[in-house]
Amino acid sequence: MAGDLPDYYFRVRENGAAVFRVDTENRNRRIEMDQIAVVNVKNGDIKPHGERSLSEGDLKAIHDWMAARIGQLQRREVDDILRTVDHLNLTTQWAQSKASDAQLEDVTDALLLAMHDLRSVLVRKKADRIMKDQPAGPAGA
Repeated sequence: MAGDLPDYYFRVRENGAAVFRVDTENRNRRIEMDQIAVVNVKNGDIKPHGERSLSEGDLKAIHDWMAARIGQLQRREVDDILRTVDHLNLTTQWAQSKASDAQLEDVTDALLLAMHDLRSVLVRKKADRIMKDQPAGPAGA
């Protein structure tokens, strides 16, 4: 089992992780985890724990984990948005087929405002992308 363990363990936190070096090569043959750093994936900070200095191997493992974690979070974010699209479709079906007048009264204003806000942002962002992709016209035209 000890041969299957990674050299590092990353305890996920809100904006990153606490980094531990995993040691199974001790005389008691126990798994020991020694905290070596704290990382922040939002700003890229790597702070050694206590008075430690991090080796090149430590830094490489941390940078590799951060890159993988950022990719994972970005994929999750897109997946969450696609789930929201599904939920909006389910909400539409609910409003059309099941919702009572009282239920609709409770949610209509909040939904309309949220959808209007979302639509405004999406339309503005799409227009920005279209304008950025169009070649610049002749000067003075």
